[in-house]
Amino acid sequence: MTSPRKLHIKSYGCQMNVYDAQRMVDTLAPEGFVETANAEDADLVILNTCHIREKASEKVYSELGRLRAMKDEAARNGRELNIAVAGCVAQAEGEEIVRRAPVVDIVVGPQSYHHLPQLLDRAKRDGRALETEFPVEDKFGFLPQPKPDAIRARGISAFVTVQEGCDKFCTFCVVPYTRGAEVSRPVAKIVDDVERLADNGVREITLIGQNVNAYHGEGPNGRSWPLGKLLDRLAEVPGVLRLRYSTSHPLDVEESLIEAHRDNPALMPFVHLPVQSGSDRILAAMNRRHTAAEYLDVIERFRRVRQDIAFSSDFIVGFPGESEQDFAATLALVTQIGYAAAYSFKYSPRPGTPAAEMQETVSQAEMDERLERLQHLIDSQQSAFNLAAIGTTVDVLFERPARKEGQIVGRTAYLQPAHVMASPDIIGKILPVHVESLERYSLLGHLAGPAFAAQPAESRMTTGA
Repeated sequence: MTSPRKLHIKSYGCQMNVYDAQRMVDTLAPEGFVETANAEDADLVILNTCHIREKASEKVYSELGRLRAMKDEAARNGRELNIAVAGCVAQAEGEEIVRRAPVVDIVVGPQSYHHLPQLLDRAKRDGRALETEFPVEDKFGFLPQPKPDAIRARGISAFVTVQEGCDKFCTFCVVPYTRGAEVSRPVAKIVDDVERLADNGVREITLIGQNVNAYHGEGPNGRSWPLGKLLDRLAEVPGVLRLRYSTSHPLDVEESLIEAHRDNPALMPFVHLPVQSGSDRILAAMNRRHTAAEYLDVIERFRRVRQDIAFSSDFIVGFPGESEQDFAATLALVTQIGYAAAYSFKYSPRPGTPAAEMQETVSQAEMDERLERLQHLIDSQQSAFNLAAIGTTVDVLFERPARKEGQIVGRTAYLQPAHVMASPDIIGKILPVHVESLERYSLLGHLAGPAFAAQPAESRMTTGA
């Protein structure tokens, strides 16, 4: 009987890469691979890369240096270790990876990882395999479905890709070049995926895409469905308790999505809506194709239908040509909106993008100082949002045991971690929690409602995990 081969995947970056890593595991399972958390034990190591953040390529090459030593050690022990680079860095720098890192056996782009079994065979035969072209066929039609045991092991929350690629061509972004044009999956295929997940214990679904609210997949009637209509259909799947989606573009917020937030109780009132800057001049240089006022109008459209809705966003500090006045406009926008959370980054040029050729750069010292000021404002807003939960009762979907013995952790509608002392049988359920205190970003409290009211106070005391 052949022993299973071990697979280790290290993913960088976005939620899409988390999803892709799981599908790589599913793709290689029929080939006899089982996942391991320890790279030293692996027969195949895949670096699932992201090209969005600063110095993404350098991090990959640094990791490949470490893996080269590991591969040499495996060879000395009579064992073969294969190394693959997948994802957006692979797509952008395929030939360069082969040139700089001969230790790599396979280079595969994010649209071709369904070919991993064939690429492994090709690498064994030819010494190396490279595939970074955009394939004609849809990879989703070739990916094997995850086994029920694998679904259950991944927990009660799951990502489902519904859309890939982007047609916006923001001047700082590599996604159109590494993920390709916008493509949406058919409604029926997505419903099948979600039903399979729900049948195996998944209770929360997050629909993901590079520009997810540009979704326009084919519906059962042959017509294009927008994201709002898809969300309404998925809310009908038995077992699905919560729905989310990420990441959105302000230009693609159409009326059915607003209506879904008004009418669909499974859709969480928390929207990640990147704006990147509060300056119209910088937004134009970024080719965002909306103004700050138009972004504020989108926020207001959401708020008119859901008063309890909250927002998160992305910001780039120090984009070429950003003046102190431009940066002040960003601070003003953040102050006006009041975010529950947000992510801010210093601008770093991505090779091949128009912004990388812009000459009017901002100094590192200015970027550092502006980032600190922006992050301080964002942190203060997030703290205020979390503190406002103390003394209230909130619904929590419980996910897993926490690090502290006897404690279970779940998340609120706004993705805040919430900890209670309780039995593991609450995992997978939405229950009310009375929030007593806050520890860093986590809410601490006790289960509320008639079933728990009679418990003695000492049995409800919680501390942080």
